[in-house]
Amino acid sequence: MPEAVPPPPSDRPIIAFFDVDNTLMRGASVYYVGREAFRRGLISWRDIAIFGWHQFRFLAVGENRQHLSTAKDRALGLVSGHTEVALVDMANEMYERDFAPKLWPETVDLARAHLEKGHEVWLITATPQLVAQVIADRLGLTGAIGTRVEALDGVFTGALDGHVIHGDEKAAVALQFASDRKADLADCWAYSDSSNDIPLLTLVGNRVVVNPDAKLLTHARSHDWAVLPLKRSSIREAQRRVKREARAVKRKK
Repeated sequence: MPEAVPPPPSDRPIIAFFDVDNTLMRGASVYYVGREAFRRGLISWRDIAIFGWHQFRFLAVGENRQHLSTAKDRALGLVSGHTEVALVDMANEMYERDFAPKLWPETVDLARAHLEKGHEVWLITATPQLVAQVIADRLGLTGAIGTRVEALDGVFTGALDGHVIHGDEKAAVALQFASDRKADLADCWAYSDSSNDIPLLTLVGNRVVVNPDAKLLTHARSHDWAVLPLKRSSIREAQRRVKREARAVKRKK
């Protein structure tokens, strides 16, 4: 039987969505924001203890809505009254010290494999938009979709601008984002560790669960989804899958 001929490259964008916390990096990024805020005297010992407890719980058993809500309120409180420029500067200072050492090299390499295919790679996360964008910029990714905080004249008010990018809301945002870019979701990809992202993973044609929590692992196995433990052999197979199965995109001259 003759070898199958791969389909021609598409000129429609193909998007690979990557969750951040415990998918691209170990732990909850907002914890490191809280720790830096403590270093700068913006929050108290009590606040940093709560952030630390949430980080421990997140690493041990994964996220839940109660912890997310409390962490969201703390994060909004600590940025209130500060400028967007100051927060971007803080996130850039944090990147080398706090974020880069916690990145999973394996999932970063997968993101770059998508870029090599001509795909757009977007972080999609409950993490504040400005922080997620710094991570995306420093990694050379296409961009970030994060939780937005209201700002007036460049100063944060401490109120949300929209909703926390989490669960069903994350999937709704991804759907609208792909539609606006005229991307075919059947060709798009999503990577996450959390059962809260089942709506996002269900949305796309290619989904990969990374170090999944127990509920997501059960769901993935029952739906025959690709499961990626962060082991060298698994990563190599995932990279081969991207190179073998992902449709390429025509590069604009």
